[in-house]
Amino acid sequence: MNLVERAKKIILEPKKEWQVIEQENTEVTQILISYLIPLALIPAVASFIGYGFIGIEIPFFGHIGSISFGVRQAIVSIITTIGGAFFSAFIIDALAPNFGSVKNFNRAVQLVAYSYTPAMVAGIFYILPSLSILAGLAGIYGLYLLYLGIGPLMKTPQEKVTGYFVVSLIVTILVFVILSSILSALIIGSGLTGSVFN
Repeated sequence: MNLVERAKKIILEPKKEWQVIEQENTEVTQILISYLIPLALIPAVASFIGYGFIGIEIPFFGHIGSISFGVRQAIVSIITTIGGAFFSAFIIDALAPNFGSVKNFNRAVQLVAYSYTPAMVAGIFYILPSLSILAGLAGIYGLYLLYLGIGPLMKTPQEKVTGYFVVSLIVTILVFVILSSILSALIIGSGLTGSVFN
């Protein structure tokens, strides 16, 4: 699997690419090492640069940015992306029988990892923290990819795809928000001291 080709095709030709992915028997470790980690580094490195060297203006707080803060943002980014993908896949896999779908953790990891692609690629916008909203918008497109991929990857009956997607969507958003909040409080929260403010 070529990372650049896969990322391009899942973003530009998702219906066709899900059919290709359905025929693959890729192990979780291979998805992690050859796809998820390399793409997760995009928002992590961009966050480090953006919050470490450029910073951001926050009302009532002024300019926030330092190397320490950038490192903390990068750590939260990579843990949230990889941890969130695996936890979401675990829950999507666990929900599968409730929607007449095949329980298959490898497929659930593929589904989530490839659905994260637009958000990870758009993570480059974290270089300028004021543009980080664009990464969030790309994440919305990722939800559409998740919707398209549930049927082929999880073998979900057509009439149950929407329900499975909605429940999976709620779970995915909750996982991301909770994980991000906890990590931000633990890792970034302690960094919001005098050293963060320039």
